[in-house]
Amino acid sequence: MRRVSVIVTGKVQGVCYRYFAKKEANRLDIKGWCQNRENDKVYLVAEGKEKDVDKFIEWAKNGSTFAKVINTKISEEKFEGLEDRFEVR
Repeated sequence: MRRVSVIVTGKVQGVCYRYFAKKEANRLDIKGWCQNRENDKVYLVAEGKEKDVDKFIEWAKNGSTFAKVINTKISEEKFEGLEDRFEVR
């Protein structure tokens, strides 16, 4: 099991990036959340099976159809075993 945090920069606010992230996370059975941050960034926390988290990270690097991701910063974190589904904050 794996947990990561991801900071996504680019055109990722105002283009439904977070809602598409939730849809993708639910498809992959990823637990966690996402929220907008200052300076047009989105912050993601994702927990799940390693292969599913890897797929989610790859999705995050491209985002939704309307997004234009410039950079992703991925940090490994201690797995906590979140029980709730992925949510938009």
